[in-house]
Amino acid sequence: MNTYLWLKLIHVLSAIVAVGANVTYFVWFARARKEPVPNAQILDGIKAIDARLANPAYVVLPLTGILMVLDGDLGFTTFWILAAIVLYVAMGVIAGVLFGPALRRLAELSRSSAEPGVYAAAVRRTTVTGLITMVPIAAILYMMVMKPTP
Repeated sequence: MNTYLWLKLIHVLSAIVAVGANVTYFVWFARARKEPVPNAQILDGIKAIDARLANPAYVVLPLTGILMVLDGDLGFTTFWILAAIVLYVAMGVIAGVLFGPALRRLAELSRSSAEPGVYAAAVRRTTVTGLITMVPIAAILYMMVMKPTP
């Protein structure tokens, strides 16, 4: 087997781990909405999944992607590769500006004596920002699988 195929395997496995971990957050958020009181353990679980699985996988993805472009017969200006890079940067900005702060605020509220309505609103806000973050991720997956041309 050549280097490109090994890189591709690592790239695909990293995508499965990253996106799969992110999708579980919505299950956790749904559970958090049903809890009668804020539950810090749910948020600790999400943060642990993020720190130990999703974020490391999101670091591996561009590294293996770059190495595949360099090793393969591809170019960074290939439409679907360039579009995926732009979408990846957008995802990072959205996650850093919207999702990360919303998740941190929710974690703070889960440890305080916040009113249930305030906590519920924070869960909704975090869920929505998570969904917004998933839009470029879905578009990247489309680009990687379908490899569209303009």
